[in-house]
Amino acid sequence: MMGLPADSHVHSQWSWDAFAGTMQGVCARAVDLGLPAIAFTEHVDHTVWTVDRDELDEGSFLATVAGPDGRLTPPPFDAAGYLESIEDCRERFPGLRILSGLEAGEPHWHAPAIGKILAAGPFDRVLGSLHCLPDNGGYAEPPDLFRHRAPAEVVRQYLAEVAALIAGSDVFTVLAHIDFPVRYWPAHAGPFDPYAFEEEFRHALRLLADSGRALEVNTCVPLHPEIVRWWREEGGSAITFGSDAHEPDELARGFATAVDMVQAHGFRPGRDPHDYWIAA
Repeated sequence: MMGLPADSHVHSQWSWDAFAGTMQGVCARAVDLGLPAIAFTEHVDHTVWTVDRDELDEGSFLATVAGPDGRLTPPPFDAAGYLESIEDCRERFPGLRILSGLEAGEPHWHAPAIGKILAAGPFDRVLGSLHCLPDNGGYAEPPDLFRHRAPAEVVRQYLAEVAALIAGSDVFTVLAHIDFPVRYWPAHAGPFDPYAFEEEFRHALRLLADSGRALEVNTCVPLHPEIVRWWREEGGSAITFGSDAHEPDELARGFATAVDMVQAHGFRPGRDPHDYWIAA
């Protein structure tokens, strides 16, 4: 029976929004689960965005981080401290393959700043991700965008910006959570239908495939199987799995189902446990 694959999208206390578990605690959980490898892809964010404080629960994490005007400025990433912690965990957990990494937010907007952090490396796995979109002269995340814009408009703008990210940055090797807005899809809009955005998904996937990079199957919410099929049809040849865990109990969530789905679309494990899964 095949074991679980590597979790290639994991956060620890070195991410500004992950404070519910230490890197050591995550590694211990990975060993308990029998994972062959994990990648600590910590947040590197430079976009300042606005949250609607009226919609936040009192005492919630975002409410404590955002300023009185709702502007949220991500704290700087401590590359030196992070890399020291990686080495410490490698010594403590010799049977677990531990990859260093980053999740670069909107890297096409912040190339010099991200380049400076990458120079402090080495970083084994770099994800590219999009969390925010331009909105009313600033930036906002999907939960706030869905409150005052048509849901389909938000998703189409998101996928158009994903295409711009792929074309405008070469610092990352894996595209993270291409379906990020689906996490916040409003109930009043009915079930999310990926076919309504097939053209936009395929365009972004084609650009990613042509660049020779990998697509992440992020299991924070189940990725629609159609997106993996379109990835294969557009020439995509590599897959990674990522739980997007921000605490130990979220590690490898949904992986068994995701593995079955990815295998059904013709992807198989690489030579080493931490390698990309590749098209058979």
